[in-house]
Amino acid sequence: MSKTVLILGGSFGGLHVAHALLKKNIKDVKVILVSKNTHFFWNLASVRAIIPGQIKDEDIFKPLESALSRYPAESWELVIGTATEADFDAKTVGITLADGAARTIPFDQLVLATGARTNPDAPWKAPGSYEQALAALHATSAGVANAQHIVVGGAGGTGIEVAGELGYEYGKTKEIVLLCAGDKLANGHSVAASAASELAKLNVTIKYNARVVEVRPSADNDNKTVVVLANGETVTTDLYLPTTGQVPNTDYIPARFLSGEGDSATAAGTVVVDEFLRVAGTQNVWACGDVVSKPRAGFFITQKQAASVAKNVEATLAGQQPAVAKGPPADIFACAVGRGRGVGRINNSIKLPSFVVWLSKGRNLAIPMLKGYIDGSIA
Repeated sequence: MSKTVLILGGSFGGLHVAHALLKKNIKDVKVILVSKNTHFFWNLASVRAIIPGQIKDEDIFKPLESALSRYPAESWELVIGTATEADFDAKTVGITLADGAARTIPFDQLVLATGARTNPDAPWKAPGSYEQALAALHATSAGVANAQHIVVGGAGGTGIEVAGELGYEYGKTKEIVLLCAGDKLANGHSVAASAASELAKLNVTIKYNARVVEVRPSADNDNKTVVVLANGETVTTDLYLPTTGQVPNTDYIPARFLSGEGDSATAAGTVVVDEFLRVAGTQNVWACGDVVSKPRAGFFITQKQAASVAKNVEATLAGQQPAVAKGPPADIFACAVGRGRGVGRINNSIKLPSFVVWLSKGRNLAIPMLKGYIDGSIA
């Protein structure tokens, strides 16, 4: 009797797990990958894709079909839709398909890799379908081209990279402002001072203790946006680019499997997992990536989690015990600051030289790695 491994999410974590399982060609096992997007999106490059003329759509969007079609047709299925309801006891997931129809998919093993979204929707994550993701990127790029004053809200890694890209391209011709809610960039990480110094070289103005509480259209009907800060100050701009407010895509998961506001071990609304990355209270449901956000959301962390989940799903299918999930050998934070520099650290104590960050990330935002997610060599 064949068994079904249902994977929810066609991005870094989900596609990695799919490749790892399909490459094993496990007998009588079918992998069903559910994705809201027909394309794999290399969103690490979205910060540069908003700069007109820098990155082609086809360089960061690749059809998921092309990634899976290398495997025997009977071993996989790609479903374009969104998970709307999961019943871990009944071993079923309700899917709303792209055409609006409903489908219920039973599973033997379930992998949750639905990631997170930005709130409000922004191009740093795919806001929906392939067409919607393209539209968001193109609209933002057009806004960047037309704006003379641009405000970036949020000074975490994404905010720093967005401000850096804008400063590198337009620092001498447009006013670029980065709003930081606290008194240091990057949540006070050891790279904060270096990041501020690099942004200053690109003529980016940083406003500290500038937490955004409201964003509204200008009352003057002049196509401008008013950004209201917690201290009562307002900033009027041609274009506001928010980089905060990441929300895990876990609305379809029963609340008892999610962390609460008071759980300091992981972000609110994310999935609670054990040391095997198995959802707590289940035997056959696993999670990786931004739906877990433990120890934090991050590309390298997602890679390692996906590899562990794939091995544990395979072991469970074979009637074996899962292994404790392994994380990266070190906690690495690397942040490109424009197309020429970067900041980074290892374990919050070892500083990465700017050249090393540029070479590994800033030069091309790791776009060459996308190939591995299509040809399967990532797994």
